[in-house]
Amino acid sequence: MARRLRPVEVDFARSAPVRLVFARRITASPESVFRALAEDVTDWPRWFSAVTLARPTEDGAGREVRLRGGTRFAETVLVAKAPEVYAYRVDETNAPGVRALVEEWRLTPAGTGTRVQWTFAADGPVAFRGVLRLARPGLARAFRDAVTALDRRLAG
Repeated sequence: MARRLRPVEVDFARSAPVRLVFARRITASPESVFRALAEDVTDWPRWFSAVTLARPTEDGAGREVRLRGGTRFAETVLVAKAPEVYAYRVDETNAPGVRALVEEWRLTPAGTGTRVQWTFAADGPVAFRGVLRLARPGLARAFRDAVTALDRRLAG
């Protein structure tokens, strides 16, 4: 890993300089979605196409994640409250510019399915913030495609 990031807590997801929030309703139950997010970490590459490797570390208290293109993250799980919230902080990364990063997944019952909300909360220099805001449509598409694939996977 190239750089250590500022250690922030889960409340950073609500106070970060850049907060990108995406939501989608799917048919899978909150319990099955939570299991896929928090317990079946090694399966993330099967439904989130940007992820090439995900594995738990430190007996599940952390994660190692690799993305297409070579970006790597060492993460700490901040909240794993079944079946409502799964959140983690990036502690180390080789991604340029980022100073702090938290991702939070909130699961809310929606009829017989789940409303999945993903918050991508970050801080970095002004240029990084601008690039991240410009990346919003791509992150929205990645989220939509991942959650749709997860829903199909959980139904099958």
